[in-house]
Amino acid sequence: MTNMELAWAFTQQLVLILVAAQLFGYLAKFIGQPRVVGEMIAGVVLGPSLFGLFMPELQKSIFVADTMPILYIGAQIGVGLYMFLVGLEFNTQLFKQQARSAIGVSLAGMIVPFIVGALLCLWLLDQPGLFAPNISYANAALFMGAAIAITAFPMLARIIYERKLAGTALGTLALAAGAIDDAAAWIVLAVVLASFGGGTILAIKAVIGGTIYASFMLIKARAWLQPLADKVETSGVLTAPQLALVLVLWAASAYSMEWVGLHAVFGGFLLGIAMPRGKLTELINTKLNKITVFLLLPMFFTYSGLKTQLDVLGSWQVLSIALVILAASIFAKGIACWAAARMGGADNRTAMAVGALMNSRGLMELIIINIALSYGVIQQGLFSIMVLMAIVTTLMATPLFQLVYGRHMPKPQQPDQQDPPLDATALKVS
Repeated sequence: MTNMELAWAFTQQLVLILVAAQLFGYLAKFIGQPRVVGEMIAGVVLGPSLFGLFMPELQKSIFVADTMPILYIGAQIGVGLYMFLVGLEFNTQLFKQQARSAIGVSLAGMIVPFIVGALLCLWLLDQPGLFAPNISYANAALFMGAAIAITAFPMLARIIYERKLAGTALGTLALAAGAIDDAAAWIVLAVVLASFGGGTILAIKAVIGGTIYASFMLIKARAWLQPLADKVETSGVLTAPQLALVLVLWAASAYSMEWVGLHAVFGGFLLGIAMPRGKLTELINTKLNKITVFLLLPMFFTYSGLKTQLDVLGSWQVLSIALVILAASIFAKGIACWAAARMGGADNRTAMAVGALMNSRGLMELIIINIALSYGVIQQGLFSIMVLMAIVTTLMATPLFQLVYGRHMPKPQQPDQQDPPLDATALKVS
């Protein structure tokens, strides 16, 4: 294709992606679901599973192969900036204050899924089209454990803030436990990527390099960034050169993680955590949120959807695998978190609410399975199954929470004024 033909083809794709994302996002809100649920479904609808099934020639004429690298770049920038924004929303004070009380729920929400993932892999590794042929049992089990244990942290925050639960025991417990779970899942995924297909030297480089870089970002980087935060706090504005500097740091952080052998999203997330809280993070979010959430992130959903082939579920063998993984994932995460909350002293209704909230996987699941697919850890069949699992568990979260807790929700308490304010912008990022 010529440059003009590429530009025209990509423009058609972009228009269709934006219209579909807005339409399905509106429909999701109409039925009481977060917009992100509709946008996830829109990505699958535009792929071969629906659009390509009923109008294959039209679908192929719009999503031509020559434009896929452009869509891929937009998708990667979108998910990288999204993880940067998630890092900005990561409430480190809440994490520190609630870590001890949430440790039981968090451990249960990790240990049980990893056990279930390990048991599933005894069977799944014998099934064709799921894992890479040369993958070890340990790597397969670690990946499945991480995929089952992951929680849609931004969506979790959205539900809690919308229900005015941020200052309650349930809200703080769920947020802290979700943060710990996600951090552990990302670490495990990093270990899998480091050890898969790269040899011992590359694995050591990735683990050591990633540890050193993360330590630097979490210990030193915030102090080094404080002068920038002070200038923004004093002036009340984020200038174009200052925003450009932030984006350069984001690109450098993302590249650093790629260089050591991990994925770029880790770099963006760590930089977001390291940013000094205050006016700086508020203005960065204001500047980047809309273009990331409304333009770039739908490109990521569509790119994922174009690789999702739900027609593979037409085979009874694959469908049975999907149903087993879905049921195992829901019960492993939900029941484990419910039981841990009960043993921690929560009443039954609150414990069920914790299990419902922690069971949502959402966009975080899509991110890790896309990374795993790009690195060759999993194959197309398992990727499609895990997309289905991400959508179903995300769709379940809000109505299940409303059923077990929302209708009986006590009068919300006001957050402790001595604590740092919780970032309402998490509503936007989700």
